[in-house]
Amino acid sequence: MNNDNGNHRGRSLLLLPGLMCGQTFWQSLPPALPESVHCEVVDYGNADTLTAMAEAALAVAPASFTLAGHSMGGRVALEVARMAPARIEKLVLMDTGYLPLAAGDMGEAERAGRMALLDVARSSGVRAMCEQWVKGMVHPGRLGDATLIESITRMFERKSSEIFARQLNALLTRPDASPVLAGLTMPCLLLCGRQDNWANPAQHEAMRALAPHAVLSVIEDAGHMVLMERPEATAHAIRQFLQ
Repeated sequence: MNNDNGNHRGRSLLLLPGLMCGQTFWQSLPPALPESVHCEVVDYGNADTLTAMAEAALAVAPASFTLAGHSMGGRVALEVARMAPARIEKLVLMDTGYLPLAAGDMGEAERAGRMALLDVARSSGVRAMCEQWVKGMVHPGRLGDATLIESITRMFERKSSEIFARQLNALLTRPDASPVLAGLTMPCLLLCGRQDNWANPAQHEAMRALAPHAVLSVIEDAGHMVLMERPEATAHAIRQFLQ
């Protein structure tokens, strides 16, 4: 790694994708960061729990690293922070949450909604599932942006319905990460889209109240897929935090 004239020492930035996401979600970030930052997108393989996904991340991580996770990847990042907190230099949690599956009707409604999407993926294909899923996941004004929507859909299509099933299991069996947030000692950036209806700004305010070293950045005119919707503003916020 280069040393950027000593102003920004070499840093490994591990990138943890959200549900069915991958390289495409993160592609606008590395060019916006100093050359001394080496980015690597983690592949969860066939992992079907957040713990197994965190183990996959730690298996490719250097001794110390900065960690950024989006959506499900944010929950994976919190699991990494539970398992190996001393190895994380800085932490970025994007459009994510920290609570387990709710009890009672709320939890059953989330489970039923996710299983309905899985049924679509298995019966009609991942593209058909994504066409339903994406309607609530970007800023309403971007639903007519064919380039953005096709980019998200193609990213999803690179994974199978069985990968979808495994990742849904990881989310439905997620632990309560409140103690992890409360115990964080490294600098932490919480970031979300203003119009993220799945992981809204109020949820990130609650996370900031728990995490003693966290700062919050809300990206205007963006939904859940914040880095793909507003790449420049999102990358700027992350770059400022890393520096």
